[in-house]
Amino acid sequence: MVLSNAASASDESIHSTFASRYVRASLPRYRMPDNSIPKEAAYQIINDELMLDGNPRLNLASFVTTWMEPECNKLMMDSINKNYVDMDEYPVTTELQNRCVNMIAHLFNAPLGETETAVGVGTVGSSEAIMLAGLAFKRRWQNKMRAAGKPCDKPNIVTGANVQVCWEKFARYFEVELKEVKLTEGYYVMDPEKAVEMVDENTICVAAILGSTLNGEFEDVKTLNDLLVKKNEETGWDTPIHVDAASGGFIAPFLYPELEWDFRLPLVKSINVSGHKYGLVYAGVGWAIWRSKEDLPEELIFHINYLGADQPTFTLNFSKGSSQVIAQYYQLIRLGFEGYKNIMDNCQENAMVLKEGLERTGRFNIVSKDNGVPLVAFSLKDSSRHNEFEISEYLRRFGWIVPAYTMPPEAQHITVLRVVIREDFSRTFAERLVIDIEKVLHELDALPSRVAPALLPNGDATSSSEKDLARQREVVTLWRKAVADKKKTNGVC
Repeated sequence: MVLSNAASASDESIHSTFASRYVRASLPRYRMPDNSIPKEAAYQIINDELMLDGNPRLNLASFVTTWMEPECNKLMMDSINKNYVDMDEYPVTTELQNRCVNMIAHLFNAPLGETETAVGVGTVGSSEAIMLAGLAFKRRWQNKMRAAGKPCDKPNIVTGANVQVCWEKFARYFEVELKEVKLTEGYYVMDPEKAVEMVDENTICVAAILGSTLNGEFEDVKTLNDLLVKKNEETGWDTPIHVDAASGGFIAPFLYPELEWDFRLPLVKSINVSGHKYGLVYAGVGWAIWRSKEDLPEELIFHINYLGADQPTFTLNFSKGSSQVIAQYYQLIRLGFEGYKNIMDNCQENAMVLKEGLERTGRFNIVSKDNGVPLVAFSLKDSSRHNEFEISEYLRRFGWIVPAYTMPPEAQHITVLRVVIREDFSRTFAERLVIDIEKVLHELDALPSRVAPALLPNGDATSSSEKDLARQREVVTLWRKAVADKKKTNGVC
């Protein structure tokens, strides 16, 4: 006779998660729960809620990488428990970061000898890299002004109004005046002549953008350099340039190798680039590269005796993961120059496919340029009936996340949609998106116009449906105004 033990009704280990009591209870939102739950239940419940997020591959608002090879994913998971700051314990990881710095510095034409080590650091993104570069400029300027016996309490930095919000953060956090060159309709990047006119003795640097988040356009760093060289000669100043190449730093060397924007220009003293954008690594890695050791004041570098070794560090935080640094090294040696160029060529060609498809509809003006970051920014030729915000909202029904936003001050009456073409955005995706945009336009054309209806003398709409339409018109108008009032609506760094 075979004996067996019957499981008790309270033994939930034999039940599936969906047969357990855990799916009947609300997830804690503000306080840690008193009791534990099985790991399977915790995973299932959280995973299910995350299903309500958008699909990262269809998030066309973001410049950030959303796909990597399985082998690189494995490398990242294998090193996820390594704290990068423990350099003495993980010397190989530190060496890989140094290799990345040197490779990127040579890619940006840093004036290095064959055996000379580049000056740079890995960061959690371009925002931190910009903070570090800005601090270096501010300290160098302060040292110079003190040596000359001049006041150093009113530093400023000159940028275009199209800069990413991290520049505003730097200015506010570190007490630097931000002098912005205003944009004009049809010209959505910094005018180098106007920028140089704004430079004075207290300017710590001029920041140029290689790949505006508004329309992908590269600013003219070469002209800026030449004009600034002339002004420095006339005034005796030595105002330098920083290039914010968060988006364009891993594009220009492969698509536009003859373009002079980097350390080939003598006034370019530092460059930041996002490894997690067109460096093709998941979110969490950026790079700050300096022209030479003289451009990074030694007093900003901390030497910490931690866990048995002297550790030089120049970061805003201490602990951070090693995975993204290792992934960056994987991409650099896996793809090489040839692989990166092929990917950037593909991105640019697919951007042209999307642009041409939108032009064939006859409904859009293309705001982006053919040369620059592979993206397509476009606006409606006629927005009297429906606007770009409605197109963005309706595209969500097909799974696409396409942002709509207004331009910065002086051009805020312009509203655009923007599609960023990343490595994993294929020609099939481009063709499919055009088809879905045409469907959205057809749907919107069938709806009543968003223009406010004619009003009777007493101010009431002529019918209840027209009252509803007038109310909707008012909501849309207020919404657009709220968006326009925001000073910055730029993408993720």
